[in-house]
Amino acid sequence: QVQLVESGGGLVQPGGSLRLSCAASGNIFSINTMGWYRQAPGMQRELVARIRSGSSTDYADSVKGRFTISGDSAKNTVYLQMDSLKPKDTAVYYCNAAVLFRDGGKMLYREVWGQGTLVTVSS
Repeated sequence: QVQLVESGGGLVQPGGSLRLSCAASGNIFSINTMGWYRQAPGMQRELVARIRSGSSTDYADSVKGRFTISGDSAKNTVYLQMDSLKPKDTAVYYCNAAVLFRDGGKMLYREVWGQGTLVTVSS
């Protein structure tokens, strides 16, 4: 089993900053990608940013230049630095990871999700 534990959400004023963290734990052999998705009320879940094992990154157009994703492979942790936050960034943010892990005598490759952390941008 692999678990993702997120932290760092909360309430912030427009123009402010927040930093989200997500740590993966379990019998992990390797992580291919880690990233952040978000889901606003009544909307579909969408990719915000992701980082691959080779450190290449992808960003949604709506967050380019404002959000920065980074990772610490030694800690199996990914961070999302969110600056210049806007009310439209309000959503539940979910950590996601594509993980190769050992389960008993088997090696499994799964996409795993965190429980989500709420980010509210409001004055």
